[in-house]
Amino acid sequence: MSTTKSDNSSSLFLGSLVPACGLAVIVLTACGCKSVTAVVAPVQAGPSALNRNTPPARLTARLSEPSQAQIQRALEAVYPAIVRIDAVIEQGEQGRMQKQRVTGSGTIISKDGYVITNHHVAGRATRIVCRLATGEELDAVLVGTDPLTDIAVLKLDLSTRRDPRAPVHYARFGDSDKLKIGDTVFAMGSPAGVSQSVTKGIVSNTAMIAPAGSVFILDGEPVGLLVRWIGHDAQIYSGNSGGPLVNLAGEIVGVNEVGIGSLGGAIPSNLARAIADELIANGTVSRSWIGLEVQPLLKGARDAKGVLVAGVLPDSPASVAGIEPGDLIIEFNGQPVPDCRLPEDIPMFNRLVLTTPVGVTIKLKGLRNGQPIAWQLTTTNREPAQARETELKDWGLVVRDLTRISALENKRPTKQGVLVDSVRAGGPCAESKPALQTGDVIVKVADTLVTNTTGLVEFTRRFVGESQVRKPLLVTFERGAQQFVTVARIGPEPQDEKPARPQKAWLGVQTQVLTPELAEALGLDGKKGVRVTQVLPGSPADRAGVKVGDIFLKLDGQVIPASTQADQELFDNLIRAYKPGAEAELEGVRNGEPIRLVATLGQSPKTAPELAEYKDDKFEFTARELSLAERVEEKLDEAFAGVRVSVVQRAGWAALAGLSSGDIITAIDGKPISSIPALKETLENLAKTKPRRTVFFVKRGVRTLFIELEPKW
Repeated sequence: MSTTKSDNSSSLFLGSLVPACGLAVIVLTACGCKSVTAVVAPVQAGPSALNRNTPPARLTARLSEPSQAQIQRALEAVYPAIVRIDAVIEQGEQGRMQKQRVTGSGTIISKDGYVITNHHVAGRATRIVCRLATGEELDAVLVGTDPLTDIAVLKLDLSTRRDPRAPVHYARFGDSDKLKIGDTVFAMGSPAGVSQSVTKGIVSNTAMIAPAGSVFILDGEPVGLLVRWIGHDAQIYSGNSGGPLVNLAGEIVGVNEVGIGSLGGAIPSNLARAIADELIANGTVSRSWIGLEVQPLLKGARDAKGVLVAGVLPDSPASVAGIEPGDLIIEFNGQPVPDCRLPEDIPMFNRLVLTTPVGVTIKLKGLRNGQPIAWQLTTTNREPAQARETELKDWGLVVRDLTRISALENKRPTKQGVLVDSVRAGGPCAESKPALQTGDVIVKVADTLVTNTTGLVEFTRRFVGESQVRKPLLVTFERGAQQFVTVARIGPEPQDEKPARPQKAWLGVQTQVLTPELAEALGLDGKKGVRVTQVLPGSPADRAGVKVGDIFLKLDGQVIPASTQADQELFDNLIRAYKPGAEAELEGVRNGEPIRLVATLGQSPKTAPELAEYKDDKFEFTARELSLAERVEEKLDEAFAGVRVSVVQRAGWAALAGLSSGDIITAIDGKPISSIPALKETLENLAKTKPRRTVFFVKRGVRTLFIELEPKW
């Protein structure tokens, strides 16, 4: 998700977003979310933000402390309905769909297990587990999500409860419009991913917005377009997102979402409930769009009425109807438009527009240059600001469809084509000449026009087929006003081929140089050679009877001229000059007595970089065979079998589960993994059967552990 800010205009369509001065911070309160801050101007409380209808005398009365009995009743009504949400979300970045664990909060709102939370907690989730107040952990599915209001609805799998017939404790909504400054409220949730908790405070502001009309963005949607937060001083932290704000009657009056300075901000329950009801009924929220951008009335226009038109988007219903920047709208389909003199007033006008049924013909009245004017237009469906990302692994790209909004922002006449969201470094499209970049629009592949991501995915499937190698493809793309062609080699990332290596002789010992100081201490003053520090089990040296501590002075009658640390590799190089199978005579000293040994040299074992490896794109890690040196160094039993994890892709499924570079996989779902071919076969079978989860048994240092991987197939 991304966050940003804008000028004083409030776009019903999304336009450019302009920085403000004098900085404060909005913080989304989900634990683990990426990009959860937005820099905005300082919060300023105007008359509407302070609730113009609440006189000072009533404010004072409402600041009195509630009784313990009142508090207890409120907590008992909602606390058992709180859930902690653990989710895995995906977000396109650097040419990949990267995975991340987040924790947040939610509230059960019905006896059949519907849960309300924030979009930024679970709206992108591929895996969701909810922990109930009883300690039970239940799987949940995403019913629907709405980035524009930052509301999402989940559905618990109640069949997996310890007692599926037990009643579900759920909370009820209250009327957020009845809240007054000074009312006692409770913020409930799971801060920092801990178990459910409660903090107490008072309502500080009933119409809080990002100041000066600034907004933060979720999936391209400006949340402040519709939401005026309930500001309160009940402490909230990361992980509180999605949890309820509760009144003394034990009702949900808000859904906690942000922290601004020392205040928490909650989405009013009346708005949250309406969105949740529509998501439960339809899985999505339908809204009208007319293409207007509006802002508060100018300060110098004291006699102005209604709301000021800041901009009209091209080819929109408002544009077709003839509405122009500078017009004042004073009546919307028979309903007077309240004077919008403050940024806090704009969301109320936006709600008039967005909640109008799609396809309805409406009448607007206004003023132009002080003269009355009327318009008639038909609303159209408001598309999402951004389409969801799609990863094209064979391309090394993350792409999106163009929506009406993103097409306009990219100055494109239609929604045809596929927008490049990010490019993987080193991938096919990053290596093409010219390389594709973020913001490019792919319009043609070979002789096929590209209209959307579905078509491009299908073309790629046919083009790549069963090929295990990358194939050249002519790609036409547009960048701004220019059209380019490039050749990208599309297909699966090739497995590294290990080149055949020349055969080298091998003795199977580790040695140290016999320095002059060491030679004198050992009674071998003036001698040169090497001392054996390790004999590898089963090696030619082991079979020849070489022991740790033996000192070799000659090789096949020739003095071994090693006497300084710079000569550390000399003895190994002398051995490698032989052919495998040759005999080598070693003369030296053991415990002060002369020795003479003959070893039949073997072929040197493969080092770690030379061993067979396998890269799995589904689980996103690479593993290789164990080297002899590793077996010896880690004192692994000769019968021990497994494969070494060499690379774990950042923000991939394996990384998310906790698999680490250096782990040794010994079994998957109870099946022993003795080699790279066994690993490849097992993982390929899993890709076909697509289990909900799979369990790796790994050795990590001296310890072993089970790791559960839950990929999205």
